[in-house]
Amino acid sequence: MNERQAFFELAGMLATDPRIVVLFTLLAAAAVIDVRRHRIPNWLTMSGLVFALGYSAFVPFYLKHGFLWSLGGAATGFGVLFPMWLLRIMGAGDVKLMAMAGGLLGAQGVWLALIGSIVAGGLFAIVFSLWQGKLGAMLGNVGRMLHLGSVAVAAGIPVRTTTTGWQSVGRLPFGLPIAVGTIATVTANHFGFL
Repeated sequence: MNERQAFFELAGMLATDPRIVVLFTLLAAAAVIDVRRHRIPNWLTMSGLVFALGYSAFVPFYLKHGFLWSLGGAATGFGVLFPMWLLRIMGAGDVKLMAMAGGLLGAQGVWLALIGSIVAGGLFAIVFSLWQGKLGAMLGNVGRMLHLGSVAVAAGIPVRTTTTGWQSVGRLPFGLPIAVGTIATVTANHFGFL
């Protein structure tokens, strides 16, 4: 079998996996809605999570990794981004979107999606702040968030970014980096690049 045939077989496997088709479709819809409305609807994230858990109960990822594997992926996606919601760095819809992606990817696959989403988010933030002419303000805000966030975690107190007097550089719809980062890492992993 030549490389072209192998590529098309791998692409066919990716395009016919119901979990991946649902994941990519819902991520694309979430990105578009988030860019337009600056929110990700609950119906989208919850329907994807219900599908993930239900489908995995009947069709395991591999071997016997089914419902609990999907639930673990959802919990991981939610748990990693939840502190960022507590610090008001991102919205609740973003956290729920990552939980949905984790449910569809499982406990192991969610980690690459998280890394890809965070990297894509950083790149989008840099481009967005450059576009706005506010790169210095964004970098200053990141430094203050890291400092105050670590103090808040250590002291067990909430931090409200709205009361710190930070200069906002605008709102980045994080559904877009989650979609781009997740789709890129899932695809790259499927083709053996990661």
